[in-house]
Amino acid sequence: MSGEEYRQPPANGSRNEKPSALQVNGWLVLALLICGGAFAMREIYRGPLPLFSPDAESRPVTPRGDLAEDEKTTIEIFNEASRSVVHVMTADVAMNRSTLAIMESPKGSGTGFIWDDRGYIITNYHVVHEASRFRVTMADNTSHTAVLVGADPSQDIAVMRIDPRRLRLAPLKLGKSSDLQVGQKVFAIGSPFGLDQTLTVGVISGLGREIQALNGRMIRDVIQTDAAINPGNSGGPLLDSAGLLIGINTAIYSPTGTSAGIGFAVPADILNRIVPQLIRDGKVVRAGLGIYIYDDSTVRRRLEREGVLIRGVAPGSVAEQAGLQGTRYDENGDLVLGDLIVRIDETPIASQNDLFDLLDQHEIGETVEVEIVRDGKSLTREVELQLIQ
Repeated sequence: MSGEEYRQPPANGSRNEKPSALQVNGWLVLALLICGGAFAMREIYRGPLPLFSPDAESRPVTPRGDLAEDEKTTIEIFNEASRSVVHVMTADVAMNRSTLAIMESPKGSGTGFIWDDRGYIITNYHVVHEASRFRVTMADNTSHTAVLVGADPSQDIAVMRIDPRRLRLAPLKLGKSSDLQVGQKVFAIGSPFGLDQTLTVGVISGLGREIQALNGRMIRDVIQTDAAINPGNSGGPLLDSAGLLIGINTAIYSPTGTSAGIGFAVPADILNRIVPQLIRDGKVVRAGLGIYIYDDSTVRRRLEREGVLIRGVAPGSVAEQAGLQGTRYDENGDLVLGDLIVRIDETPIASQNDLFDLLDQHEIGETVEVEIVRDGKSLTREVELQLIQ
């Protein structure tokens, strides 16, 4: 044998065998997974946080700075006008059948506003309809009994009065509604759902609209606004950006009864024409012909054409004097339809609202030319308009 030392290779499974690189990497991955899992479990299943902190302090307040100019204007308009807005509550008197005691039963509520310093309050007719007791709550939260002065159902306007003595009343400044434009900013103040002194802001979204009054007549030239108007806003003022009264909020267009972005207001120009009559006489004096008429559906069903069919002529009226004829039965018992009004002066008359609108533009004593159709023939009659109660 040579001088080199012979060494026998180590047998398999010897303690001196070194682990391979693959084994080392496997153990390292496993260790990392265990550590990652432990960390994740610690993050997920942390113990509950303490509810209280002994070092709690108020946070520092960041200065807001000046309000925007349009905000200042809105606040100024509300502060000025809200002094004139009142919350209207209505009730009726009923007898308790078991005790025979007279009791008040609430009817509803709405909004109103001060018209002048004599204590006259304006609201909607539908707010006071079917009620006999009225109370108004002022901006200073004082409550006062009100008396109904008069109403015009055809324009949904009512006037009440409170005792102005010892009160400092602040009437709204009256504006003009004939020159309004779509897009103008408007402000509505009222008591929606009984929440008095509520301000909503929007724009005029339409002009010349029509809505139906409680008595079935159409109110024309109504202002449409997207300022939120809800139940309880009725009777409140609609103001322009100068804080001037341009309308009285009267209705909403909504299938649910709450604001859907379309509200309506009767223009201030109509208010300024109707309210003085109600304050003076308790009613609106209108010129008329002294006739009774059929509704439009009856005319279209019977005649299949447009116009206003005379149902009757009041005895002694100007219509009788002019020879207009109402519907009647002849000697054989056959129904003879009355005269059909199709034109007054130069204005075509297609419906009863056309007739009402035209007559509202005339004064008592004025003479108009009425074109009628009788037995298929066209005739004209001169009629001097009379007072209609």
